[in-house]
Amino acid sequence: MSLDGSELLLTPKEFDLLAFLASDPGAVFNRQSILESVWDTHWYGPTKTLDVHVAALRKKLGDSSWIETVRGVGFRLTDPGE
Repeated sequence: MSLDGSELLLTPKEFDLLAFLASDPGAVFNRQSILESVWDTHWYGPTKTLDVHVAALRKKLGDSSWIETVRGVGFRLTDPGE
């Protein structure tokens, strides 16, 4: 995967997370639906893993505003240029 012509090295889970959010840009996905879709339908564990992966993706994307936190709901993929 590349961003602005530079190769973007993502772990498989980071790629899956980004692909999931990109499936409907701008849509807000709640934490549970992300965990069930990206991790496992029977995910049982701390949701902190989602926060860690989102933080890693934000860092690799170079602009944290690509992935917006919607307080009390979840996350969405946005275009920081808009």
